[in-house]
Amino acid sequence: MSLKSINPLNGVIIEEYASHNDAQIDKLLANSVNAYHSWKHVSIKERSLLMKRAAEILRKNKSKYAEIMCKEMGKCITEAKAEVEKSAWVCDYYAEKASEFMKPKSIKTEQSISKVIYQPIGSILAIMPWNFPFWQVFRFAAPNLMTGNTGILKHASNVSACSLAIQEVFGSAGFPNGVFQSVLIRGSETSKIIRDKRIAGVTLTGSTEAGKKVAEAAGKSLKKTVLELGGSDPYLILADADISLAAEKCATGRLLNAGQSCIGAKRFLVHDAVYDDFLQAFKLAMKAVKAGNPMDESTKIGPLANTSFRDDLHYQVMKSIEAGATCILGGEIPDMQGAFYPPTILTNVKPGMPAYDEELFGPVASVIRVKNDEEAIRIANDTVFGLGAAVFSKNQEKAEYIAEAIESGAVFINDFVKSDPRLPFGGVKESGYGRELSEEGFREFMNIKTIAGNA
Repeated sequence: MSLKSINPLNGVIIEEYASHNDAQIDKLLANSVNAYHSWKHVSIKERSLLMKRAAEILRKNKSKYAEIMCKEMGKCITEAKAEVEKSAWVCDYYAEKASEFMKPKSIKTEQSISKVIYQPIGSILAIMPWNFPFWQVFRFAAPNLMTGNTGILKHASNVSACSLAIQEVFGSAGFPNGVFQSVLIRGSETSKIIRDKRIAGVTLTGSTEAGKKVAEAAGKSLKKTVLELGGSDPYLILADADISLAAEKCATGRLLNAGQSCIGAKRFLVHDAVYDDFLQAFKLAMKAVKAGNPMDESTKIGPLANTSFRDDLHYQVMKSIEAGATCILGGEIPDMQGAFYPPTILTNVKPGMPAYDEELFGPVASVIRVKNDEEAIRIANDTVFGLGAAVFSKNQEKAEYIAEAIESGAVFINDFVKSDPRLPFGGVKESGYGRELSEEGFREFMNIKTIAGNA
């Protein structure tokens, strides 16, 4: 069975890739384990040199890799280039920080020997999504390869060219054979790899339902997992917010990557005192972004990854309107080729509507009027998700107080939510568990070993 890459701009098949068969998968797993036994003994200094070389290759071939993303999943070329740059950044970050993060830690006890050391655990399976096809992979690969683990990438089936291009980056940088490999299979075939005794851990970025299936399969084999799942990020616009700044940041947070982001701004909880002013400014900011060919440098929003995703999103919008929501912008499938969906704003959004209860994975904003800060916090937390959130206020003390009250893995103040190699990233509730990035993410797939006693 083949995996097809289809251009969402025109529906044309770019390439078909043959799925790996059982014999090829077995060879990949064997190569990964064999590579691990030697790679874990390679010095951090040598690993760092290779990782920095990977960053150089990314930057040197930025346009090439960005174009692959544009064609496979519709990302705007400017965003795609920025994604390649960010992927290079995370490589550089861990190349520079790995030595510090792996340094043994002495603990004062009554024992003469008392310390903690950090060791790799083996081959890690990464199940990655299509929406940020380079960044999601490199934020897994850079820290894990630096620890001494090896990686196997099972990428989304619609971005196989990205998957192979990333494998090419590590190969060209000089990483030994088997340290990083791509396996081309469908999602339904992943569980057999998870169960294989040669896999030491699994990380997944994807939907909540996919996360539950992976956790179940890994749990049966007692394997460590890190899950970064869906989100319905609330943005709280308080009575003392800078309305111009809030409208700009909220629109950017909602429309980035055509709204196809787990940490995309999704629910906007606006204080009654500034509701009308914010809504007017927000509508203008959303309306100003025009869709077009993602290969055009001037395009700010491209098509969704495929027409099926677009149709699912439109169904959620229509069901919300039928339940009483008001559409004040967009909400109609445009009469044009490609999987496009317009920037859309829904107001009068209430519990029971898809726009309130579900993740809308596209450029659709749910605006909710609130009476006070307490109601804003309550509605922000009235969700099964807990990935990111934002608070807009000129009062830093109040903004930080509210940020601490929101149930999510990250809260940004007067800015949209974003990932950063220096900051831990992940969620709570049905947005998953575990952390990526920073020092916390670096150690997720390590043996944190105590050595104690008397000499």
